[in-house]
Parts: sequence; C-alpha cells; structure tokens
Amino acid sequence: MTKLGLQPKSGKGVMQREPQETPKTSNPQLPWEGHRQRLREKFNQSGLAAFLDYEIVELLLTLGGTRGDCKPQAKEAIKRFKTLRGVLAASSEELQEIKGVGPANAFAIKLIQELSQKFLEEQILNKPYCKSSKEVFDYLYLSMRDLKKETFKVMFLNAQNQVIEVEDLFEGTLTASAVYPREIIEKAIKYNAAALIFVHNHPAGNPEPSDNDKQITRDLVFAGNIMQIKVLDHIIIGDNRYFSFADKGLIEEYGQNFLNLQKRDAI
Repeated sequence: MTKLGLQPKSGKGVMQREPQETPKTSNPQLPWEGHRQRLREKFNQSGLAAFLDYEIVELLLTLGGTRGDCKPQAKEAIKRFKTLRGVLAASSEELQEIKGVGPANAFAIKLIQELSQKFLEEQILNKPYCKSSKEVFDYLYLSMRDLKKETFKVMFLNAQNQVIEVEDLFEGTLTASAVYPREIIEKAIKYNAAALIFVHNHPAGNPEPSDNDKQITRDLVFAGNIMQIKVLDHIIIGDNRYFSFADKGLIEEYGQNFLNLQKRDAI
C-alpha cells in the first residue's frame, strides 16, 4: 500500500516524496496604509484646498516614517494647539508630548514649517514694497500669530523700497526701555538700508497699540529722521488682524512732530 504523498520510483521499490506546492501566503494591505495612499492621491489631485486641518497634520506626521494610524495623533495636535498654525508653531518638545508623536514626526513638521517660512521670505526679498501693510501682514502672519512672547522684527529696505533683510531684534514685553533705537540704526547702516518697517505681535490677539507701542514708534521715527532713514510703518499683528501706524496716519504725524521740534530749536 502506497503511503500518502509517496510513490515508487520507476523500476525500483524505493519510495519517493511527491513535490509539495508551497502554500500561498496573502499579504493584505493594512487599513492605515490604504488611508495614507488616499490622502496622498487627494493631495496630488487638489492640493490642500480639500483637506481639513487635522488631515494636513496627519499627512505631515506620515512623513516621519511612523507605521500605524496617525489620525488620532493629528486630531490631538489640533485639539491641543487649537489651529494648524498652532501645530506648526509648536516646538519639537511640545509636539512630542502627544502620545505616538516621536522625534521623526516632530522633525517632519518643523522642517515643513521652516521651509514655508523660507519660501515666504524668498517671495518678498528683493521685491518692491508697495506701501501695503496688508502685504507685510500676509507675509509675517503665519510665523508670528502663535508666538507666545512679543517679538520685534525689523524689515530693512533699500532706496528702491525692496526688502533686503528681515531680522528679529527684540523679544519679551516691549517697552520704550527694551527696544534700542541705536541697535536698529546700527543694523540699518550695516545693510545700507534707506527705509525701515517695524513689526511685532500681540500674543493676546488684540493688535491695538499700547501707550508703550506709540512711544516706541515715535522714538524710532525720530531716530530715523536724525539718520535720514525713513520709517515706512510699524505693524502690530494680532489674531487674524493687524494695526498699521502708517494706515492710521501716525507715522506721518510723528514725522511732522520731529520737523516741528527742529523748527522750534532753530529759532
């Protein structure tokens, strides 16, 4: 009687094992892999316009190489930091406080944030400034809206009103004693700037200027006039809105105050 799976070899009584078929193993796609692919296809077709904020964060988290579903972490990030801008502005340490977000995920998000800021910087550098406070607001809002401390930026422009450099010069609660006109003027001379735009944020969200803001701006307009460097504007960024000293006529008013003092001293 022939044993199962064995048969006699022709001409001999030795039993030989029949060749066995290799079992086929299925490798089904994991659910989250299909979801990631759909997110990428959605982006390729329509960009970010059709994405919810948490979906954008989810897409960014996948760039960190994490295996598994990133949707819970993305939703938690939006919940914790309130907005997409808040997520992008968060530090690596803050991002990693979310369970499931590791160094690689945080790196991916911070890289994208830095790249976007660099792109915006390249967009405005060496291009004419059209005396539009809205243009400056659009350029700096993303990077300044969610800062937890007041940050004072200076935009240096050449004689053609092209932006040649942007620098953060002061941080913290801004007072007349905390912003140094001398340091700003030294930087302006370094860049051979002919004009300046000042920008700072109000973390509380209300862009209305304080008495300190007005005093600082007046001092800076006076210092600029002394050095024959024109102050074009001082813009305060709040929660999706801004205040422009130039639009309100205050830059012109402070400039006239300086001229009146000159005339008085000359008498």
